[in-house]
Amino acid sequence: MSLQINIDNGGTLTDICILSDDQVRKTKVLTTPYDLSKCFFEGLTKASGVLYGAPDVKRLLEEVDLIRYSTTQGTNAICERKGPRLGLILDARAHDLPSRLAAHDQDVFEALVGDRIAFLDVGTIHGEDADVEVVKAINRLTAAGANRLVVSFSGTDFHALENRFRLVALRKYPRHLLGAVPILYGSDLTTDTDGERRTWTALINSFLHPSMEAFLFNAENRLRAYRTKNPLLIFRNDGDASRVAKTIAIKTYSSGPRGGMEGVKAFSRRYGFTDTVSIDVGGTTTDIGQYRDGTVAEVRRGHVEGISVSFPLCEILSAGAGGSSIFKVVDGRIVIGPESVGAVPGPACFGRGGREATITDASLLTGLFDPASYFGGGMGLDVDRAAAAVTANVATALGLGLDDALLRMEFAYEEKIAAELHRFTRISDETVMLAFGGAGPLNACGVADKAGIRRVAIPQMAAVFSAYGIGACDISQRYAVALSDPAVLADTIAALKVKAARDMFAEGCAAGSYTVEARLVADFGEGRTEVQALGDQPQVPDAFAGARALEVELKAVKSLREGAERSASFAPGSAAAAHGKRNVLIRERGRIDVPVYRLADLAAGDFACGPAILEEDYFTCRVPENWQFVISDAGDILLSRED
Repeated sequence: MSLQINIDNGGTLTDICILSDDQVRKTKVLTTPYDLSKCFFEGLTKASGVLYGAPDVKRLLEEVDLIRYSTTQGTNAICERKGPRLGLILDARAHDLPSRLAAHDQDVFEALVGDRIAFLDVGTIHGEDADVEVVKAINRLTAAGANRLVVSFSGTDFHALENRFRLVALRKYPRHLLGAVPILYGSDLTTDTDGERRTWTALINSFLHPSMEAFLFNAENRLRAYRTKNPLLIFRNDGDASRVAKTIAIKTYSSGPRGGMEGVKAFSRRYGFTDTVSIDVGGTTTDIGQYRDGTVAEVRRGHVEGISVSFPLCEILSAGAGGSSIFKVVDGRIVIGPESVGAVPGPACFGRGGREATITDASLLTGLFDPASYFGGGMGLDVDRAAAAVTANVATALGLGLDDALLRMEFAYEEKIAAELHRFTRISDETVMLAFGGAGPLNACGVADKAGIRRVAIPQMAAVFSAYGIGACDISQRYAVALSDPAVLADTIAALKVKAARDMFAEGCAAGSYTVEARLVADFGEGRTEVQALGDQPQVPDAFAGARALEVELKAVKSLREGAERSASFAPGSAAAAHGKRNVLIRERGRIDVPVYRLADLAAGDFACGPAILEEDYFTCRVPENWQFVISDAGDILLSRED
């Protein structure tokens, strides 16, 4: 039996997808942000209970072949501006670099760095006073509150300058003295010749690193104690995975959403969709992406909060609106997020001390949730606490009754996500919206209405779709180095192949079990690049002679992907049988009884019209008037607007 566990750690909930032979099962646990290893092992415990009928983590970890892990913690940290205070050390030639960095995103720059900046003259770094000046710069920044330092120098000699600074810093600040104030050098991550991009890459990596490091190494050590067959694999935002020790923090940014996009790609191909926009709604963010013409968008210089960085990233927008995002009233209008109550204390209805209003509280009060069956029956919901939170934070501030405030919250929430869809994607008459995540299906039809989309698909595995999506990843290591002299191209590739062989051996991949591909990328400026695959006798093409910069990229890949995805289809057959009724608040109709359909009770071809509720253990979907749903032969859902 082949057994794989995929875990997607979100800000509010942690999703677990269990793949054993031809079966796919799922479960969820609450995220414990104060100690991510706690929810990680709680998830493994719950997964073992799903598999064996009773919890048995020891047996699970003895039998499991692969454990893959992805996270939205990096995305949430940037979105909520929660992380360490960084100090930035630059050389004096780049006196205007802070203003250029801030121009990319003033708020993010202020949150990460602010005025904690020190300049050093290039001559000083190489001169007799280097020790004194380096010490003064470090002390000034730590005294200003910096608990991590980033060193990023400019010019063509940035690598040599940073190495010189490193030697001085190591001599003057041995590890036992500098201790908890680590220094990251931009050249350690990338040889990108664009100084702004390289500096932002280092800043973001340093900002994300603490939240990932302690948990991942702790989790890996605990797994090792159980003598698992293979090391924990971290799913990255480039669509592949690697060991903890071979993964840098910035490559975990948006890795959970990237797992969702891998699922979007497979789902779209299964049903023959050529234009799919996705909303992955978790507790803190709604992650938006698009699949067109056979692939998801990926750019060589990715974007974090709109900031260009040195690594390739899938084009995903993380909007600060999710199931646990805080609603407040500012100047007479509702504002949503980006702050979130997370899993602790959670929405007010969770009864864990939360007092802020969220869409989860509103959905309970409108009647969409059954307090007894929510979260598979594993979490009772408190209606009175939800009502108190919405009344105090929204209804009273707007001068409205509770029901009117609930409708206003729902409208504002759907309108915000629809606006983000239009801002980030291209919507046409052929566009299908794929909704997933624990809160994705809930208001999907309302979002689609406001975005002008007439079809909404919901995967059977919607509640754990990102965890499901990472199951298709490979193990890989990727490298990119600047090429200053075409004459050393062959030597550069040879050196990278040696590094790849060493790193893939550390991944447990023997020589010959993985493929190696190299290519040369020419950057001509103004967004224009050209790519040349490199074979056994690599050469720089004549057409690359005028390039502003050349970069050698090499990729080593151990394939884990399975065969082609089976096709499926949606075809109406028989009218679906309702499981029961629920009293729900409907715009312009008040509170009325609507049928409730349980996904587990429905067969291929079953269909029904709204208003209705469609639900399973871990997600609920409102089916509005003028919408109809049908179940595919693979158990997925398609909702269509019927005018």
